[in-house]
Amino acid sequence: MKLLKNKLAVTIIVLSVTFLVLIIATFKRENKSMIESGAGAALNPVQSIVYKATNRVKESVDFFLNFSEVKEENKNLITENEKLKDKLLEYSDLADENERLRQILNFTEEHNNYDYVGCDIIGYPNNNISDGYFINKGENANIQKGMVVVAAQGLVGQVTSVGSNWSIVQSLANENIVVAVMADSTREATGYIKGYKDRQNRNLAKVYDLPIDSEIKEGDVIMTSGVGMLYPKEIRIGEVTKVEEDKVKVMKSAIVKPYVDFNKLEELFVIVPKDIRDTKEVKYN
Repeated sequence: MKLLKNKLAVTIIVLSVTFLVLIIATFKRENKSMIESGAGAALNPVQSIVYKATNRVKESVDFFLNFSEVKEENKNLITENEKLKDKLLEYSDLADENERLRQILNFTEEHNNYDYVGCDIIGYPNNNISDGYFINKGENANIQKGMVVVAAQGLVGQVTSVGSNWSIVQSLANENIVVAVMADSTREATGYIKGYKDRQNRNLAKVYDLPIDSEIKEGDVIMTSGVGMLYPKEIRIGEVTKVEEDKVKVMKSAIVKPYVDFNKLEELFVIVPKDIRDTKEVKYN
């Protein structure tokens, strides 16, 4: 009986010690978890700041390491952009030149009983466009005083002086140039046109001595009539922008905007009759 009591006591002691050990172990683990959790919560914002700062430093380092490469690439892009601009400008110039040549080709086909001498403007007498243009062709190209000069857009004027390899062309902007004209819509071969400047000092032209009953109107195309044998017939000059009546003189006049921009001329063409004697038989101003 005593032996049984001793075994029971031992068993109780062993179980008690075991439970005590388990309780202590559990307490330690929970306590450790609480500490770890608290430390993690406290360290989490710090870790976030450090991580972001590290990333920024890395990005800055990458930027400076790649700066020279980016700079070179930017330089190449700027150079390429300038080349494209130059090509676009060159294309635009070629397109404009092609259009001018097309227009003059149409003109020469319509007036094929003449030869045409192409000329470049090389200067201006007295540095004034109103006084005309110096061109780089003269007697060496059979150019004579009084010959008519045109551009792709229409009438420019006439040759007033000639040298061996140069000439002076007076344009319609000069009031000394007078041309017999007609309106395309009415075909009236009456009236003459000469240079005219409005209040804004623009180079226009004005048709004078039109009959009071003339049917000329705004928008009509004015062209040479061929009267006087100097200017070939039907060279385009410009478009009517306004019609005026002079009730005292019982006549009409018309303001004309020339097709040619006298400030932006580049190429000129001198009209040379196939029979050069044609110009010698005409008296000029």
